[in-house]
Amino acid sequence: MMAGSAGGRRRRRSRQAGVINEINMTPFIDVMLVLLIIFMVAAPMMTAGVPLDLPQTKAAPLNSDATPVTLSIKATGQVFLGEIELTDEAIVGKLAEVSKAGFDERIFVRGDKRVDYGRVAQVMSIVTTAGYKRVALVTEVDRN
Repeated sequence: MMAGSAGGRRRRRSRQAGVINEINMTPFIDVMLVLLIIFMVAAPMMTAGVPLDLPQTKAAPLNSDATPVTLSIKATGQVFLGEIELTDEAIVGKLAEVSKAGFDERIFVRGDKRVDYGRVAQVMSIVTTAGYKRVALVTEVDRN
């Protein structure tokens, strides 16, 4: 008899006996982590709205947890709420739809540095005349 054999026969492992009926979660977790990182990087880029060349100041940035309501004014004088172009008459109606806190909502006005100052003042006047009291101008931090 051979050593280690039972009755002269060797035992073979059956290929079907070792079937694992569990889902391998590692690839799923890897994909989810990659998507999380992509969305974390892309999320701040999506909140800016219309691309503008903002003026630079030495003012400190505002700390804000909530997503602000932002009006953007391009160099041509066009007004946007997010990426939606608005006429002067439609500004107040759209602000009423979007603002959650009513007239206490903080409204940010982003004006391109090449836009006429009178146009920025006109848009701010439309907003404040409608009853919004917390209107602020957005600038970039001066790196000099």
